[in-house]
Amino acid sequence: MTTGTPTSPYTRRRPSRLRRYLPLGLAAWLVLEIWLLTLVAGAAGGLTVFLLLVAGCVAGSVVIKRAGRRAFRNLNEALREGGSPARGGGNGLMMLGGLLLMIPGLLSDAAGLLLLLPPVQKTVGRLAENALERGLRKAAPGSLGGAFQQVRMDRPDGRVVQGEVIRNDAPHDAPQEPRPPLTR
Repeated sequence: MTTGTPTSPYTRRRPSRLRRYLPLGLAAWLVLEIWLLTLVAGAAGGLTVFLLLVAGCVAGSVVIKRAGRRAFRNLNEALREGGSPARGGGNGLMMLGGLLLMIPGLLSDAAGLLLLLPPVQKTVGRLAENALERGLRKAAPGSLGGAFQQVRMDRPDGRVVQGEVIRNDAPHDAPQEPRPPLTR
């Protein structure tokens, strides 16, 4: 009998901070949104809150439609010129701002309106790009494929299915060799 920590491949790793605190943050955000809506409804009336929510939904859909058209136009221009498409030009953040405007709530509306401002878009875009690059560097040195390889190898059961590609260029009438069975 041994005492100590088990070294089984089935031991669970601790969840990351994001996985641990994201549900708590979403619940707190939801409670705060409802509380703010009730405060505004008490001060200005329920009809005012309803009109604010409808106006946010309409404005968000207009922003998303406009950003989508701009992204499609940029893609067409880039492909027509024979180059590669631009990195995004802030269209993704504009769409995110429109989505936040469409989500019912005053905090999400404020965040959506902030994302429509060009200086905020540049700052958030730069921060997101740096965070993505830092995450990819930490995941595996090298390319994006290395990061995917690491994810595949980190499965809890540790199983990898070995295989090979068998090209069958011969006609269907030709006899084939029997294939060896798959082993675990």
